Amino acid sequence: MGLGLAVLAAVGQIDGNLRASIADELPDVAPSYFFVDIQPDQIDGFRARLDDDPQVSDYEATPMLRGVITQINGQAARDVTDHWVIRGDRGITYSALPSEGTIITEGNWWPEDYTGPPLISFATEEGAEMGLRIGDTITTNILGRDITATIANFREVSFEDAGIGFIMSMNPSALQGAPHSWISTVYSEPEAEAAILRDLATAYPNITAIRVRDAIDQVVQLLGGISAATRYGALATLLTGFLVLIGAAAAGERARTYEAAVLKTLGASRGTILRSFALRSALLGLAASIVALTAGIAGGWAVSTFIMETDYTPIWTSAGTIIFGGMATTLIAGLAFAWRPLSAKPAQVLRSRE
Repeated sequence: MGLGLAVLAAVGQIDGNLRASIADELPDVAPSYFFVDIQPDQIDGFRARLDDDPQVSDYEATPMLRGVITQINGQAARDVTDHWVIRGDRGITYSALPSEGTIITEGNWWPEDYTGPPLISFATEEGAEMGLRIGDTITTNILGRDITATIANFREVSFEDAGIGFIMSMNPSALQGAPHSWISTVYSEPEAEAAILRDLATAYPNITAIRVRDAIDQVVQLLGGISAATRYGALATLLTGFLVLIGAAAAGERARTYEAAVLKTLGASRGTILRSFALRSALLGLAASIVALTAGIAGGWAVSTFIMETDYTPIWTSAGTIIFGGMATTLIAGLAFAWRPLSAKPAQVLRSRE
């Protein structure tokens, strides 16, 4: 029973914190669409369509290339770190000026008219995980050509706002002449989404549109299924613990029968004996629930912190349910096997023990 309660407590804590993390990290206002494969000769018309629509509240468009980090400070990247950023190709953009809202945590952005050796702006969190510093060099293979750039600054990059986020951004002259496409996020009123998609798809059939709301709904649905599966597994464990508890209660029936006979002989009433059995079962359930709760909170914290890498806050409503559930279960099981000992004749029980 204690094992089942501990698993259920841990699952409740993990599930509650995961859902809270999703709710906190998803943006209050997500983009309507995410457009990719916009060609350079299409971007002006793309922007004109959105600028003329009063139901489009905002949009962001930026160039994008793909590249693979091959070297860090002249050494093979995989010899320096095994970070996920160097596994496969990554999106790269360029910009003369930092985009609106960019937070530079270290270093400085290059001048708007900079034409010197290639410089790169790197994501703060990923850079720290890879052990990068200002002045380090990164060699990126873009369309078969190696470009070695010096880290000029680190900036905050958030992937939770469902917007555009690049680990790496270079100065424009570093990528001058490289073929590339554009990507864009569009924020609009729900009733305008169909018209925007129809007009852009008709004018530019090569553009791929991703409806962000659908993607978010699928993620929430997937997480809900995972949560349900873990809950069912915990309930199965809890059921096993409940059956073990019933077996333990049944095995102790003989001892309770003798105890009830002695207490009756000493003058205790059936009500007093029943209250004694009930108090004992409740205390046993409380002790098991507290132990299970401690293990569940510790397990939930460990999984949330080290595996899911999310913030952890104890879910006390779930914890309270575990405590009262454990007490109620042991109380019911204890009382269910108390009626026969209470009905036994003291004389027969005491004679049989002689």
